[in-house]
Amino acid sequence: MDLYGIIGKPLTHSFSPRFFSDKFQKEKIDAEYVKFEIPDISQISDIVKDHSNLRGLNVTIPYKESIIPFLDKLDPQAEDIGAINVVKFQRIGGNLQLIGYNSDILGFQNSISPLLNKDMHKQALILGTGGASKAVAKALENLGVGYTFVSRNPKSAGLTYDDLDEDVLVKNKVIINTTPLGTYPKVDEAVDIPYQYISDKHLLYDLVYNPSETKFLALGKARGATIKNGAEMLELQALASWDIWAKEL
Repeated sequence: MDLYGIIGKPLTHSFSPRFFSDKFQKEKIDAEYVKFEIPDISQISDIVKDHSNLRGLNVTIPYKESIIPFLDKLDPQAEDIGAINVVKFQRIGGNLQLIGYNSDILGFQNSISPLLNKDMHKQALILGTGGASKAVAKALENLGVGYTFVSRNPKSAGLTYDDLDEDVLVKNKVIINTTPLGTYPKVDEAVDIPYQYISDKHLLYDLVYNPSETKFLALGKARGATIKNGAEMLELQALASWDIWAKEL
Protein backbone atom coordinates (compact mmCIF):
# COMPACT_ATOMS: atom_id res chain seq x y z
CA MET A 1 0.00 0.00 0.00
CA ASP A 2 1.28 3.45 -0.92
CA LEU A 3 1.77 5.88 1.92
CA TYR A 4 1.27 9.65 1.97
CA GLY A 5 1.38 12.03 4.88
CA ILE A 6 1.88 15.46 6.36
CA ILE A 7 4.72 16.82 8.46
CA GLY A 8 4.48 19.80 10.77
CA LYS A 9 3.53 20.76 14.31
CA PRO A 10 0.95 20.89 15.65
CA LEU A 11 -1.23 18.74 13.41
CA THR A 12 -4.28 18.36 15.65
CA HIS A 13 -6.59 20.37 13.39
CA SER A 14 -4.90 19.63 10.08
CA PHE A 15 -7.22 19.55 7.06
CA SER A 16 -5.22 17.15 4.89
CA PRO A 17 -5.55 13.80 6.76
CA ARG A 18 -9.35 13.77 6.61
CA PHE A 19 -9.43 15.11 3.04
CA PHE A 20 -7.10 12.45 1.64
CA SER A 21 -8.49 9.60 3.74
CA ASP A 22 -11.97 10.42 2.37
CA LYS A 23 -10.59 10.72 -1.17
CA PHE A 24 -8.81 7.37 -0.98
CA GLN A 25 -11.92 5.65 0.38
CA LYS A 26 -14.35 7.18 -2.13
CA GLU A 27 -12.11 6.57 -5.13
CA LYS A 28 -10.95 3.13 -3.92
CA ILE A 29 -7.30 4.19 -4.00
CA ASP A 30 -5.06 1.68 -2.23
CA ALA A 31 -3.23 4.19 -0.08
CA GLU A 32 -3.02 5.56 3.44
CA TYR A 33 -2.48 9.12 4.68
CA VAL A 34 -0.85 9.69 8.09
CA LYS A 35 0.37 12.50 10.32
CA PHE A 36 4.06 12.92 11.07
CA GLU A 37 4.12 15.45 13.90
CA ILE A 38 7.81 16.03 14.47
CA PRO A 39 9.59 18.43 16.85
CA ASP A 40 12.44 19.11 14.43
CA ILE A 41 12.64 19.09 10.62
CA SER A 42 15.82 16.99 10.71
CA GLN A 43 13.62 14.02 11.61
CA ILE A 44 12.39 13.90 8.03
CA SER A 45 15.46 11.76 7.33
CA ASP A 46 14.18 9.10 9.75
CA ILE A 47 10.69 9.25 8.23
CA VAL A 48 12.08 8.65 4.74
CA LYS A 49 14.35 5.83 5.95
CA ASP A 50 11.62 4.05 7.95
CA HIS A 51 8.85 4.22 5.30
CA SER A 52 9.93 2.71 1.98
CA ASN A 53 6.35 2.91 0.67
CA LEU A 54 6.15 6.70 1.14
CA ARG A 55 5.15 8.43 -2.10
CA GLY A 56 4.49 12.01 -1.03
CA LEU A 57 4.29 14.46 1.81
CA ASN A 58 2.46 17.67 2.52
CA VAL A 59 4.43 20.18 4.58
CA THR A 60 2.87 22.70 6.93
CA ILE A 61 3.89 25.19 9.62
CA PRO A 62 6.65 25.59 10.73
CA TYR A 63 8.62 23.61 8.13
CA LYS A 64 7.69 25.09 4.73
CA GLU A 65 11.06 26.81 4.46
CA SER A 66 13.34 24.75 6.70
CA ILE A 67 12.63 21.56 4.74
CA ILE A 68 14.36 22.86 1.62
CA PRO A 69 17.93 21.72 2.52
CA PHE A 70 16.62 18.14 2.83
CA LEU A 71 15.30 18.07 -0.76
CA ASP A 72 17.15 17.04 -3.91
CA LYS A 73 15.34 19.31 -6.34
CA LEU A 74 12.79 22.15 -6.41
CA ASP A 75 10.07 23.07 -8.87
CA PRO A 76 11.01 26.49 -10.35
CA GLN A 77 8.08 28.40 -8.82
CA ALA A 78 8.66 26.83 -5.43
CA GLU A 79 12.36 27.67 -5.67
CA ASP A 80 11.48 31.23 -6.62
CA ILE A 81 9.42 31.83 -3.48
CA GLY A 82 11.51 29.70 -1.15
CA ALA A 83 8.61 27.81 0.44
CA ILE A 84 7.51 24.19 0.00
CA ASN A 85 4.26 22.47 0.94
CA VAL A 86 4.43 19.34 -1.24
CA VAL A 87 7.21 16.76 -1.54
CA LYS A 88 7.12 14.16 -4.31
CA PHE A 89 9.07 10.93 -3.81
CA GLN A 90 10.52 9.98 -7.20
CA ARG A 91 12.09 6.53 -7.39
CA ILE A 92 14.01 5.67 -10.55
CA GLY A 93 16.15 2.56 -10.76
CA GLY A 94 16.40 2.26 -7.01
CA ASN A 95 17.44 5.88 -6.55
CA LEU A 96 15.18 8.16 -4.51
CA GLN A 97 14.79 11.86 -5.19
CA LEU A 98 12.76 14.23 -3.00
CA ILE A 99 11.29 17.02 -5.13
CA GLY A 100 9.69 20.10 -3.61
CA TYR A 101 6.64 21.95 -4.94
CA ASN A 102 4.22 24.59 -3.73
CA SER A 103 0.56 23.81 -4.39
CA ASP A 104 -0.52 26.79 -2.27
CA ILE A 105 0.25 28.96 -5.30
CA LEU A 106 -2.26 27.19 -7.52
CA GLY A 107 -4.79 26.76 -4.71
CA PHE A 108 -4.87 30.46 -3.90
CA GLN A 109 -4.67 31.54 -7.53
CA ASN A 110 -7.67 29.44 -8.61
CA SER A 111 -9.65 30.43 -5.52
CA ILE A 112 -9.30 34.22 -5.80
CA SER A 113 -9.30 34.50 -9.59
CA PRO A 114 -13.12 34.43 -10.10
CA LEU A 115 -13.53 37.32 -7.63
CA LEU A 116 -11.07 39.68 -9.25
CA ASN A 117 -12.38 42.67 -11.18
CA LYS A 118 -9.58 43.73 -13.53
CA ASP A 119 -10.71 47.35 -13.49
CA MET A 120 -10.70 47.67 -9.70
CA HIS A 121 -8.42 44.99 -8.33
CA LYS A 122 -5.03 46.01 -9.67
CA GLN A 123 -3.11 46.31 -6.40
CA ALA A 124 -3.12 44.18 -3.26
CA LEU A 125 -1.87 44.30 0.31
CA ILE A 126 -0.50 41.03 1.66
CA LEU A 127 -0.76 41.05 5.46
CA GLY A 128 2.07 38.96 6.89
CA THR A 129 5.43 37.82 5.54
CA GLY A 130 5.56 34.09 6.37
CA GLY A 131 5.77 31.15 3.98
CA ALA A 132 2.10 31.39 2.96
CA SER A 133 2.52 35.05 1.99
CA LYS A 134 5.17 34.08 -0.57
CA ALA A 135 2.78 31.68 -2.29
CA VAL A 136 0.10 34.38 -2.35
CA ALA A 137 2.55 36.85 -3.87
CA LYS A 138 3.54 34.43 -6.63
CA ALA A 139 -0.13 33.71 -7.40
CA LEU A 140 -0.89 37.44 -7.64
CA GLU A 141 2.12 37.87 -9.90
CA ASN A 142 0.76 35.09 -12.14
CA LEU A 143 -2.61 36.92 -12.22
CA GLY A 144 -1.07 40.29 -13.06
CA VAL A 145 -1.98 41.92 -9.73
CA GLY A 146 0.59 44.14 -8.04
CA TYR A 147 1.21 43.63 -4.33
CA THR A 148 2.86 45.11 -1.25
CA PHE A 149 3.76 43.18 1.88
CA VAL A 150 2.62 44.54 5.26
CA SER A 151 4.37 43.49 8.46
CA ARG A 152 4.74 44.59 12.05
CA ASN A 153 8.41 45.44 11.62
CA PRO A 154 9.84 47.84 9.03
CA LYS A 155 11.18 46.09 5.92
CA SER A 156 12.86 47.62 2.91
CA ALA A 157 10.31 46.31 0.41
CA GLY A 158 7.05 46.74 2.28
CA LEU A 159 4.85 48.67 4.67
CA THR A 160 4.13 48.43 8.37
CA TYR A 161 0.62 48.47 9.80
CA ASP A 162 1.28 52.02 10.98
CA ASP A 163 1.78 53.04 7.34
CA LEU A 164 -1.74 52.04 6.36
CA ASP A 165 -3.95 55.10 5.81
CA GLU A 166 -6.79 56.13 3.55
CA ASP A 167 -4.55 56.68 0.52
CA VAL A 168 -3.01 53.22 0.82
CA LEU A 169 -6.36 51.47 1.18
CA VAL A 170 -7.93 53.40 -1.68
CA LYS A 171 -5.06 52.33 -3.94
CA ASN A 172 -5.02 48.70 -2.76
CA LYS A 173 -8.50 47.23 -3.15
CA VAL A 174 -7.44 43.64 -2.51
CA ILE A 175 -6.38 42.80 1.05
CA ILE A 176 -5.19 39.29 1.92
CA ASN A 177 -4.59 38.09 5.45
CA THR A 178 -1.87 35.42 5.56
CA THR A 179 -1.36 35.67 9.34
CA PRO A 180 -2.96 33.23 11.82
CA LEU A 181 -4.81 36.06 13.60
CA GLY A 182 -8.48 35.24 14.07
CA THR A 183 -8.02 31.47 13.99
CA TYR A 184 -10.25 29.49 16.36
CA PRO A 185 -10.33 29.68 19.36
CA LYS A 186 -9.00 33.27 19.31
CA VAL A 187 -11.89 34.46 17.15
CA ASP A 188 -11.92 38.01 18.57
CA GLU A 189 -8.52 38.84 17.05
CA ALA A 190 -7.99 40.59 13.73
CA VAL A 191 -5.16 42.30 11.90
CA ASP A 192 -4.93 45.97 12.84
CA ILE A 193 -5.82 47.91 9.70
CA PRO A 194 -8.03 51.03 9.29
CA TYR A 195 -11.26 49.23 8.39
CA GLN A 196 -13.09 52.57 8.10
CA TYR A 197 -11.49 53.01 4.68
CA ILE A 198 -12.79 49.68 3.33
CA SER A 199 -15.50 50.07 0.68
CA ASP A 200 -17.79 47.94 -1.47
CA LYS A 201 -15.04 47.99 -4.11
CA HIS A 202 -12.67 46.05 -1.85
CA LEU A 203 -12.02 42.31 -1.83
CA LEU A 204 -10.89 40.84 1.50
CA TYR A 205 -9.48 37.32 1.49
CA ASP A 206 -8.47 35.45 4.65
CA LEU A 207 -6.36 32.29 4.45
CA VAL A 208 -7.89 31.34 7.82
CA TYR A 209 -10.90 29.04 7.39
CA ASN A 210 -11.86 28.30 11.00
CA PRO A 211 -14.07 30.17 11.81
CA SER A 212 -15.59 30.50 8.35
CA GLU A 213 -16.06 34.22 8.92
CA THR A 214 -13.16 35.69 10.86
CA LYS A 215 -13.32 39.08 12.53
CA PHE A 216 -11.17 40.43 9.66
CA LEU A 217 -13.79 39.28 7.15
CA ALA A 218 -16.72 40.40 9.29
CA LEU A 219 -15.30 43.90 9.57
CA GLY A 220 -14.82 44.04 5.81
CA LYS A 221 -18.30 42.67 5.16
CA ALA A 222 -19.79 45.39 7.38
CA ARG A 223 -18.21 47.94 5.03
CA GLY A 224 -19.70 46.26 1.96
CA ALA A 225 -16.56 44.45 0.81
CA THR A 226 -16.54 41.12 -1.00
CA ILE A 227 -15.09 38.49 1.35
CA LYS A 228 -13.75 34.97 1.09
CA ASN A 229 -12.05 32.57 3.50
CA GLY A 230 -9.35 29.98 2.82
CA ALA A 231 -11.50 26.82 2.79
CA GLU A 232 -11.65 26.51 -1.00
CA MET A 233 -7.95 27.28 -1.30
CA LEU A 234 -7.21 24.39 1.06
CA GLU A 235 -9.20 21.96 -1.05
CA LEU A 236 -7.72 23.22 -4.31
CA GLN A 237 -4.15 23.01 -3.01
CA ALA A 238 -4.84 19.48 -1.75
CA LEU A 239 -6.12 18.45 -5.18
CA ALA A 240 -3.03 20.05 -6.73
CA SER A 241 -0.89 18.01 -4.31
CA TRP A 242 -2.47 14.81 -5.58
CA ASP A 243 -1.90 15.85 -9.20
CA ILE A 244 1.78 16.39 -8.37
CA TRP A 245 2.13 13.00 -6.71
CA ALA A 246 0.21 11.16 -9.42
CA LYS A 247 1.91 12.60 -12.48
CA GLU A 248 4.95 11.01 -14.07
CA LEU A 249 8.06 13.19 -14.41
